[in-house]
Amino acid sequence: MNPTPSAPQEGVRASKVALGARIGASATPAGGVLRRAAAPGLAALLSMGAYCLALAVYGSYPFGARSRAVNDLGNQFVPFHARLWDLMHGTGHGDLFFNWGSGYGVPFLADFFTYLMNPFSWLVGLFPRALVDLPVFLVTLLSIGLGAALMTVLLGRLHPGAGVPRALLAVGYGLCAWVLNDGYADPMWMWGLVSLPLTGIAADWCLRRVRWVAGTLLVAAAWAGNFYTAAMATLATGLVLALRLATARDLPPGGRLRVVGRAASMAAVGVLLAAPVLTVTLKASRAAQPPPEAVYRGRPPLATLLAQLLPGGHGGVPAPNVFIGVLGLLLVAAFPFVRAVPVRTRIGWTALAAAIGASFVWRPTILLWHGFALPNGSAFRAAFVLSGVLVMIAWLALAHRPRAAELAAGAAAVAVLAWWCRGQGAVGPSTWIVVAGGGTVTLGVLTGLARCAGPPPPGARGRTRTALTAVLAGTVVLGSAYTAFSVTAVRDKIPFFQPKLTLTAGALATRRGLAARDDWPRSRTDPGPHEFANNDPLLIGGEGGAYYSSYVPAATARALHGLGAGWYIRGRHALSFEDPVGQALMGVSSHLAEPPGGGPRGRYTVRHGRPAPLLTVRRGPLPGPGGGPDTVFARQERALGAAVYEVPRLTPAGGPAPERAPGGWTLPPAPRPAGTGRAAGGGTVFAARCAPGSTAVWYAPWFTGEVSGLGVTTRGDGRWDVTANPVRQLGTVPAGGAVSVRFTGLGGQYVPEHALGCVAPDRLAAAVRAARGPVTLTAGGHTLTAVLPRGSGGTAVLALPAVAGWGCSVDGGPLRAPRSFGGLLAVPLGRAASRLSCTYVPQGLKPGLAASGAGVLALAAVAAGAARRARRRPIPLIHPNHEFSPDS
Repeated sequence: MNPTPSAPQEGVRASKVALGARIGASATPAGGVLRRAAAPGLAALLSMGAYCLALAVYGSYPFGARSRAVNDLGNQFVPFHARLWDLMHGTGHGDLFFNWGSGYGVPFLADFFTYLMNPFSWLVGLFPRALVDLPVFLVTLLSIGLGAALMTVLLGRLHPGAGVPRALLAVGYGLCAWVLNDGYADPMWMWGLVSLPLTGIAADWCLRRVRWVAGTLLVAAAWAGNFYTAAMATLATGLVLALRLATARDLPPGGRLRVVGRAASMAAVGVLLAAPVLTVTLKASRAAQPPPEAVYRGRPPLATLLAQLLPGGHGGVPAPNVFIGVLGLLLVAAFPFVRAVPVRTRIGWTALAAAIGASFVWRPTILLWHGFALPNGSAFRAAFVLSGVLVMIAWLALAHRPRAAELAAGAAAVAVLAWWCRGQGAVGPSTWIVVAGGGTVTLGVLTGLARCAGPPPPGARGRTRTALTAVLAGTVVLGSAYTAFSVTAVRDKIPFFQPKLTLTAGALATRRGLAARDDWPRSRTDPGPHEFANNDPLLIGGEGGAYYSSYVPAATARALHGLGAGWYIRGRHALSFEDPVGQALMGVSSHLAEPPGGGPRGRYTVRHGRPAPLLTVRRGPLPGPGGGPDTVFARQERALGAAVYEVPRLTPAGGPAPERAPGGWTLPPAPRPAGTGRAAGGGTVFAARCAPGSTAVWYAPWFTGEVSGLGVTTRGDGRWDVTANPVRQLGTVPAGGAVSVRFTGLGGQYVPEHALGCVAPDRLAAAVRAARGPVTLTAGGHTLTAVLPRGSGGTAVLALPAVAGWGCSVDGGPLRAPRSFGGLLAVPLGRAASRLSCTYVPQGLKPGLAASGAGVLALAAVAAGAARRARRRPIPLIHPNHEFSPDS
């Protein structure tokens, strides 16, 4: 193989490029453009068609109601697309900088850059909001098609050859195992399927020393669409480029160094153009709540790794998902035996694929692929780049016209691999159908095509080649569709992929009633805490506390948790308040609630409360922690500015006796009946006394089990540092004042000494009435403006987590960063103030824009220099009989 032209060829190519620049697009006939687009278009249509066929046969969304797990409302990225719809149509609270609807107010630009920059995401604006999950499905589908189309182009750059075989191999890339197992549910990751061939085409232009500006724009498009997968694609492209340089012949002196310089400068300027994506998300990531510690449990067994090469199955053991279909598998296996490929090239590409595969299961290189952070969940998110490299190897084998004996050797290697991996979880009946059945047909077709080698003459041999190609295309499409079908069927049985709560007709009607109560920013309406999706406020509307993102600010997570809200994933998934004091404190006037005492899921009522103003003016110094215990009830009272709780002393009064522990008790382990998630036995009873008529609530953030009392049973799902229960309501204290609470824990559970609090409704109502709010409060996209009562002094406290990026001005004065009071935003007003203005600016945006400006200047300078050189260069003459390959 000679992927790089010699010096004379390079001169001819430069002549052609210059001539084309002079005479314009008219030099290329429309028919030539159509011919070049035919193969990529075929790859896109076949890959998307096979995917849709699989889902239609299975009955999955959007072709049936059997399963909606792929784009169900429980997918946290569907609500983000609903938020994008709101922004595009001007119906949401906030803008690209700030999101007033989630987490009681959180930054949004990092979420936008990470989850919504796939260009296909913008299709959401063309559909009704009620069908928001359909355009999310289209993001996946169209990314598959575009990725397959661009891979078809890249294969032609690696080695010239017919378009249809390239398209068929690209179908295997578009429906590779990574797409079916990892990427399908994360629409932003699907841009990685596009980024790999984009950066590969740009690298090929570096080899040929053409189109530096266009290549830079391709790199920028890859990084802007999704920087996470673009980094993986760029690293893989760099490895492929290094291999092509190492195996290239007839390079002029210093040619390799010049190619490396072009590639480095192209990548650097391309990344600079997308710099705000990186600077904003990096700042947001550093300020985010740390996730639970990720643990890499070591390399899977070798047989498990190799079994991932076999299409058709879905294994239970975590491993890189890399299969590319039976056509690609057969050609990859035959590649080492294809003697038409130079030995150095065969060794280099085989070693590259093996090295990338090994790097996926070695911790230091896993960190390298994932930006030096071990990911939670799958540690093999970069597997799509190996699938791309395998497709490139398959094309190099096919483009060199393997002989029948070489194909037979590859088939024998596949048979040995399948037999060796027969006991692996990823190898099932569907695998044997695809590999044995589809592989036999594919081997026969490739053998027939090998015997029909040479120019396609008219007559019987030409018709035979056409028929064999059609059979091969049908085999690839049906095999890909059946693989997608079988993987989907297995995957949807896994509990993790099951949908969450269903938005029934009754729930939708209740949601509309909740929306009718929305009077933001005077108060909040909260759709939680029922978890229709992982981001209810984005999907349903309102201004709640639920928020699930990689960028949940640590300040938000800790503030809400400290005031009694729950969380999941160590705070990366914040939840709404469920208790009356927390809701009043955050200005929640209406929320969805299930009927008292439980009842059928999906039946909700809109409950109303008396919230405190979102901004309150506190005279005098703000109170600090008192001399008593720093309980959640004391923290809520300080934030509210009034004493509303009675915190009784708990006394063990029945059931298994608890053991004293620092600050509370440890319950004796309770047996758990097999097959249930509930504890057996009666649990431990604690007695207390509160004022009659008060509302009892409990707070044991890390408790797992049932808590019952006053005729109400609630459940706790706490787990230390990972899942925190919120403050939960029990019921009304009876006339006698006696309260009996039973804690039935799973295993040995810890109950805090101050786990029970009793809210005096009259005190809470009086505190809300006494709160001094603004005359008017206006919320813009990322601004707050308040007109304060005359003579306001002291401190303005906003029911808003104190995240970095806010600047506030009092009476037109300079912008100053506000303070934090109990985790909430606090602005000193001085002795007297009449107006308060606050503005949020995303951290990292200004340096990112400056870096992008530098990238634009560099790009413009190179483009201007190239144009000036082209004008000065005389028009070269090209012999009319000289032919150029459209793929070269």
